Amino acid sequence: MNQMNLQLGFSGAPRRLPADHPPVKCGRIGVLLVNLGTPDATSYWPMRRYLKEFLSDKRVIEWPKALWWPILNGIVLSVRPQKSGRAYEEIWNHEMNESPLRTFTRSQSDKLAAVMDAANGRIVIDWAMRYGNPSIRSKMDALQAEGCERILVVPLYPQYAAATTATVNDKVFEALMDMRWQPAVRTAPPYHDDPAYIEALARTMERSLGALDFEPEVILASFHGIPQSYFRKGDPYHCHCQKTARLLRERLGWREGRLRVTFQSRFGPEEWLQPYTDQTIEQLARDGVKSIAVVTPGFAADCLETLEEIAGEGGEIFHENGGESFAFIPSLNDSEEGMAVIETIVRRELAGWL
Repeated sequence: MNQMNLQLGFSGAPRRLPADHPPVKCGRIGVLLVNLGTPDATSYWPMRRYLKEFLSDKRVIEWPKALWWPILNGIVLSVRPQKSGRAYEEIWNHEMNESPLRTFTRSQSDKLAAVMDAANGRIVIDWAMRYGNPSIRSKMDALQAEGCERILVVPLYPQYAAATTATVNDKVFEALMDMRWQPAVRTAPPYHDDPAYIEALARTMERSLGALDFEPEVILASFHGIPQSYFRKGDPYHCHCQKTARLLRERLGWREGRLRVTFQSRFGPEEWLQPYTDQTIEQLARDGVKSIAVVTPGFAADCLETLEEIAGEGGEIFHENGGESFAFIPSLNDSEEGMAVIETIVRRELAGWL
């Protein structure tokens, strides 16, 4: 009788292959964590490549191409790489020669792989960036090569926006278009009101505030902004941010004015969601508020927008306008609380596959 190769299929039942059949990996489940992106270095050309990919995305900049491309390839990509490079240099992880976002996202992937190890090697955990490296396409190919017949994609954005969650999903399905043997794919939904996420935020804030040597008079929940025009077109992002803040405020038992929602990181001449974080910080200081803290619930990991824009520039604005005590509350990152959120989402979304 001819010898046969035995391999486990997705259901766990053995697949019998002829002895001369080439090896085929199969029966595994991939989990791909995806965050926004990062340049490979802070110098001009790596920054230019990263910014061009990011700002060429029609989900990010919805202006007509005929209007936006001359601006992008003219003044924006001539000037902004140097400015952004200097900002990244201030928060760069020089020990590992990478951005903090890459460091944290890799760690989130590694820690998730460790806690999911009980699945007897059937689950492959990996991570990717929507812009820059490692790319979504390269990781989808790698997971398929590892025998992943089903892949769960987890965009690490608690609140849904077309410019974040949707563009990750676009890139995933774009990769599928070039695959002859496509894996089955699920995409995790936003988790802005998930009890595990709200609890993790609350515990992180309680711990961080408890460690301060002052009690903030006002606490800002600063979310990344989007243009008002995107909101008017039906993007639910603003509503998701407000609900996160409300649930967090209720969990902490605070009055409404103790935690205020603001929006940061606006770009270009359009009107964005308001109130703006930088203007609010300045006005609070001018109004005589001496102590504030800022938390950034929309970021699953600290990055340029939290470390440089809020912890750095935000603190400077507050102090320059008469404020005295300023605190930045870190994102969930790869903390115990942050990993509990990611694990909860992944285990729930894998239901029926395991």
